Amino acid sequence: FQAEDGIRDSSVTGVQDVCSSDLVFVQPAALIAIKRDGLELSDQQIDSFVSGVADGRIPDYQAAAMLMAIYLRGMSPRETARLTAAMLHSGTRLQWPDDGIPVVDKHSTGGLGDKTSLILAPLLAECGVRVPMLSGRGLGPTGGTLDKLESIPGFRTGLSIVELQQQVLSLGCVITGTTAELAPADRRLYALRDVTGTVPSIPLITGSIMSKKLSESPAALVLDVKFGSGAFMKTAAEAAQLAESLVRTGTSMHVRTTALLTDMNQPLGAMCGNALEVQEAVQVMQGHGPADVRRLSVQLAAQVLVDSAACADPVAATARCERLLESGAVYDRFLRMVSAQGGDHRLPLQFAPVTELTAARDGFVQQIQAEQLGYAVIAMGGGRQRAADVIDHSVGLEMLVRIGDRVAAGQPLVRLYCHDPQAVGQQVLASLVLSESPVLEPLPLIHSRLTMLDHQFVQQAG
Repeated sequence: FQAEDGIRDSSVTGVQDVCSSDLVFVQPAALIAIKRDGLELSDQQIDSFVSGVADGRIPDYQAAAMLMAIYLRGMSPRETARLTAAMLHSGTRLQWPDDGIPVVDKHSTGGLGDKTSLILAPLLAECGVRVPMLSGRGLGPTGGTLDKLESIPGFRTGLSIVELQQQVLSLGCVITGTTAELAPADRRLYALRDVTGTVPSIPLITGSIMSKKLSESPAALVLDVKFGSGAFMKTAAEAAQLAESLVRTGTSMHVRTTALLTDMNQPLGAMCGNALEVQEAVQVMQGHGPADVRRLSVQLAAQVLVDSAACADPVAATARCERLLESGAVYDRFLRMVSAQGGDHRLPLQFAPVTELTAARDGFVQQIQAEQLGYAVIAMGGGRQRAADVIDHSVGLEMLVRIGDRVAAGQPLVRLYCHDPQAVGQQVLASLVLSESPVLEPLPLIHSRLTMLDHQFVQQAG
């Protein structure tokens, strides 16, 4: 397998071919001053900054200063695309046989109970495409896909590039962490963003997400951009702004990119917590499970199948995915993936002791503060406050009600899987807001879809 270096041409953004030998190092203080003053960085200046970050010529304090300047001053679409391209080509890029089999992937911006990646990788592989899914760990109130899979004894999430490629070619799918060779500039910048208060920057988010995903050399990419109380973006307008940046950048790199804007004002599915979410994903792969998890998984899969030309139209793609989930074939492929990555295919998941929390009065579930539920899972030991924290995969919670449900005093609302329920019980109950009168219909699960056609954004209702 070959690794591709150098920045490729993009007719959308004007990114030109640049080889590493052509780069001229520009003093970082001058670059920081340009962005500090609200001016645009040239392609060469962005390339110089990223190469200096990747090879260590730019020290942390100057890289952090540039990140803050970008956070405060922003970047134009051209700058964002060039930043992504430079980060992408700071390392290697996966190459695949030219045999007509599309390579596809999905990325989610994160939300409570979001276990769709566990379903999508084997589902898409069963549809005949290749899925080299590079995933991450949880930090903050939303969980990470790798942490969920590591609740399966023996499951390896640190595959090498060779192992990753071999498994995709033999099995069709892999879910693993990124390697040091892929987008190394992002690894360093991400660590600095986390400790400098510059995480919520759309250009930096775009560069980080897309440089890693594009390093897989996909033909098509589907993005699940979440908004609401349990998401990074709190409103649909904020989510749309991020989605536009991601879709524009993916399209500029000649990857068919579509974003689904999805509701995260309540957890996705019922289960929140690592082993619990694996169990719920398995239920969906066996043809059961919560309707919202199943629907979102199918819609994400159908979208990327159409975008990659693996299916002719959305109706056919949706029907195919539904049929495969019902057949059990997706679950069989998931178990093969587990075994291939060293996991126990019997899935001997461990769960903490169970306690039920009940309603103190009659009412209607008006609001679920999903972010606070996520922090409760962290308090149980099921997530990280710092990157070095060790996770207890057995803990979590099961939602027994949804927004709009009518409840009676004494009715169970949440089932805790926790070793010390007294420590988090009140926090969990306080996350559910009851009203005396019925509430409006909750938001639709899929708010809208965003793609680009002839350099113009096209947004359709979900």
